[in-house]
Amino acid sequence: MAHSLSAKKRVKQNAKRRTINRARKSQVKTQIKHFETTVSKGDVETASKQFQLVVKKLDKTAATSTMHKRTAARKKSRLAKELNALKAKKG
Repeated sequence: MAHSLSAKKRVKQNAKRRTINRARKSQVKTQIKHFETTVSKGDVETASKQFQLVVKKLDKTAATSTMHKRTAARKKSRLAKELNALKAKKG
């Protein structure tokens, strides 16, 4: 248990940041799931829109250092690969 005032404050701040970070990561995961369901349905147009939303969410999350920028870039790249494969299949 923290004894000094600054350590107690740090504990509170860490708890607050943790909840915010978890919420952001959860939103990203949900957005990715929505994208993957549209890809599995085979709807190219909706998948493209979902991809843009996922990219936006990933960029915002990476900008706030909840997620490292390279992790976000890697996820975007993998999702873009899925979308391009769908477009090629439908194309």
